[in-house]
Amino acid sequence: MIDIINVHKNYGSIEAVKGLSFSLERGEIYGLLGPNGAGKSTTIRMIMNIIQPSSGEILFDGRKILESDKDRIGYMPEERGLYKKVAVDELLVFLAELKGMPARNSMKLIDFYLKRFGLFEWKKNMTDDLSKGMSQKIQFISTILHNPDIIILDEPFSGLDPVSADQMSAIIAELRDGGKTIIFSTHIMDHAEKICNRICILKEGKAKTDGTVSEVKSRHGRNTVVIDFEGTASFIRDLAFVEELIEWPGSCEVSLVNEPEVEQKLLKAVVEKLKISRFEVQRPSLHKIFIDLAGEGESRNE
Repeated sequence: MIDIINVHKNYGSIEAVKGLSFSLERGEIYGLLGPNGAGKSTTIRMIMNIIQPSSGEILFDGRKILESDKDRIGYMPEERGLYKKVAVDELLVFLAELKGMPARNSMKLIDFYLKRFGLFEWKKNMTDDLSKGMSQKIQFISTILHNPDIIILDEPFSGLDPVSADQMSAIIAELRDGGKTIIFSTHIMDHAEKICNRICILKEGKAKTDGTVSEVKSRHGRNTVVIDFEGTASFIRDLAFVEELIEWPGSCEVSLVNEPEVEQKLLKAVVEKLKISRFEVQRPSLHKIFIDLAGEGESRNE
C-alpha cells in the first residue's frame, strides 16, 4: 500500500528524518511512536505529500504520490479545531464535500457515526456548543467520513474519557478489518500496545526498531522474574545470565539477559538452593522499551 524507502528530509543543516524505511499494508494499524522532535510529524507530512523528501521515495501502490491521492487520505491532527458558528451536520457535509463526497452520500453516514458516539441529538447544534471531547469525536468523524484508504490519527485519544476512547477504538478496529491502512501516532504506550499490528519507534529522525509489539518486546525487552523463597538468594547475582538482582527479605526481583530459555536456566539454578513459593516471569512493557530506546520525557503509560 505505502512504501517509505530510505527517506531523508533536511531543513537547512538539520536532518529531521534520516534514512527511514518501512512499509504499510492494507488492513493494519501501524504505530508511529517517538518523542517530540523524533520526526513523526515530518514523516506524516511527507506521506500526505505536503512536503517532499530531500532524498528517497514514498510510493502509493508502487508509484509516486499524485495530487489526487490526497483525497484518499483522512488526517486527524493533534491540534484540534472546528469551524465555529456552524451546525454539526452542516460542517460534516461541507468537510466531506471538500474530499469529493456528495452531500447525498454523506448524510446517512453522518447520522450513523453520530449515533455511534451518542451525538445524534447534537447534529443541529452549533459547534460552539460542543464540549472538548464532543468536538474531538466530530473531528474524528470528519476524518473517516469520505471513506479514505489511508487514515492518519495523531493522538486521537488525547483528552477522551474511557468510554469515548473505547468507542473510538472499536471504530478504528472496524476500519482496519475493512481493509483501511491506519497510521497511529501517540505518546501513550498502552494505546499503541492494545491496537497496533506493528510499530516503529523513532528517535532523532531514525527508526530505532520496528515490527509487531511481540517482536519488539522479544528483540529489546529484558524479562524480569519475581521470586518468593526461603533461604539466601545472593548467589543469583553471580549467575552469567543475570543482569541485576534486587533483594528483599524472602523475595527478590531478577533482571535477565535477552537469550533463549533464560527463565528455565534461572529456575533450574534456584530450585537447587532455595525453597520456592513463587516464580513469576514479568514481560517488559512497551513503555519501558520506549524509554530505553527513545529516552525519557514524552512517553506516557495510562
